[in-house]
Amino acid sequence: MKKQILLLAMLFFAIITFAQEQKKLPAVPLKTIDGDEINTGNLGIKGPIIITFWASWCPTCKREMGTLNDLYADWQEETGVTIVAVSVDDEKTKNNVAGMVNANDWEFLVLMDSNSDFKRAMGVSNTPHTFLINENGEIVYTRNNYAPGDEDLLYEALVKLKK
Repeated sequence: MKKQILLLAMLFFAIITFAQEQKKLPAVPLKTIDGDEINTGNLGIKGPIIITFWASWCPTCKREMGTLNDLYADWQEETGVTIVAVSVDDEKTKNNVAGMVNANDWEFLVLMDSNSDFKRAMGVSNTPHTFLINENGEIVYTRNNYAPGDEDLLYEALVKLKK
């Protein structure tokens, strides 16, 4: 019995320790919609970063992207955040991305992950999937999927970084 309690205590400690570790942003080369290459490990952005994985064929993603775009200027002014939208559109749909970005006047940086290398490195299984990265390149918040109001939780996590 003591052995089982000890094992449970050790397991609990391991889970707590793992949960407190902050995962770093992996370095993966991606392209902008203009064809320029950017490495995600060195985005050259000062301040916090919101990275959202999306696809042109995903209606939930488009709702989230529209909401983030509506809030972006205010959030950027208040917190210095930069939003990076990572499209996971593949060879069949990637040609839709630039037109969609331009038609919606999305102001944030859009990167193409057509081979899903960055998606796999970040452990993303479906879209939309959003991460908040602190100034040290550590993932401090993550959310899978989107429902109206989720942006409030993201904003709260963003504001906590300023404290």
